[in-house]
Amino acid sequence: MTARILSIGTAVPPAVLEQDAVRDLFASQPGIGRLSQRLVRAAFDASAIETRHTVLTELADALAGRSTATLADDPATAAERLPVVDDAGRLLSPPTGARNDTYIATAPALFADAARQALAEASVDPADVTHVVTVSCTGMFAPGPDYRLVRDLGLPTSVERYHLGFIGCAAAVPALRAAARMCAAQPEAVVLVVCAELCTLHFRVADDPDQILAASLFADGAAAAVVSADPSRRGERWLDLERFATAVTDDGERDMTWTIGDAGFEMVLSAEVPRIIGREIRDAVDGFLGGASVDTWAVHPGGRAVVDRVEAGLGLPADALATSRAVLRDYGNMSSATILFILRSLLQGDDLRDGETIATLAFGPGLTMEAALLTAGVANLEPVHADAALTEPVASWT
Repeated sequence: MTARILSIGTAVPPAVLEQDAVRDLFASQPGIGRLSQRLVRAAFDASAIETRHTVLTELADALAGRSTATLADDPATAAERLPVVDDAGRLLSPPTGARNDTYIATAPALFADAARQALAEASVDPADVTHVVTVSCTGMFAPGPDYRLVRDLGLPTSVERYHLGFIGCAAAVPALRAAARMCAAQPEAVVLVVCAELCTLHFRVADDPDQILAASLFADGAAAAVVSADPSRRGERWLDLERFATAVTDDGERDMTWTIGDAGFEMVLSAEVPRIIGREIRDAVDGFLGGASVDTWAVHPGGRAVVDRVEAGLGLPADALATSRAVLRDYGNMSSATILFILRSLLQGDDLRDGETIATLAFGPGLTMEAALLTAGVANLEPVHADAALTEPVASWT
């Protein structure tokens, strides 16, 4: 029996960052050199991002011209208001512990909101969930988000829980693969996969080009998928999980990394990443597809340059990655959650066709490519006309 995605839910924090305003804030920091100012403007202007979402309400307040709150003003929400900018517009550098405290305070709600939407759209009662797979690389605590989902959604306390941590932007695909394996072993299983990333918690002021690039790209968001092989749970639309693949490039191990520093998690995302992907994408995808045809592409937009290199490397038409570019424009790079935003857009699109094949590609530290081949299903819900029913054979009464 084929495991399938029954629904996908998404959630973002209410605070919105306008890309131009964030650019100007970073470029105007005291002590920043002229070269770094040029790098900031170049990175932000080339990002193809217009808006992003953040849990950093103080940053959003500062950009909107509102006075930033202090921890003393509202101690009840101290953990939720990480001080990252002062009233003079100077970016601060809180320690990793304070950043992680904000993750603990704010991430569970995003996990739960995305999961509730996915369960509701799949018409799945929380009591029917048998497995939970959570994904995140931007914070950590125990008992973790998998445990919190059981409590916050009222899931059975006997639900099997798994957490995939620190895999990076590609992690949603291994999570879906794990869900498919669970359904193969237990066909009646209902697996809830939830990714939530608070990348903006780790913004920092730096002259390092890698940190500037990271600040221009990353955002906060969550997405959830309900996966099951039970045919009775299939709704009007679904995505069959046909096959998966992993490929590791010959180089790039040091070009995309994610480590824990004293002032937040530290991202290395060098300019070599798009070039490595562009150089190796054709062989990796050809090996994964094995000659299978692809109707639609869902590619994680690690950045505009990554999308451009994938498009060129695979020889795709100019509009082939339009959905990936739209998600990047409106939400930025939300790490692991991003690919599920893209799949949700395709799943709910007006032009989704029954039997449409979707190649899903995501990239993470390593440099690693995670891939999945999906087949869309669209139920025929058109009513049978009365005159057509008359042409059906009639059973004999004799």
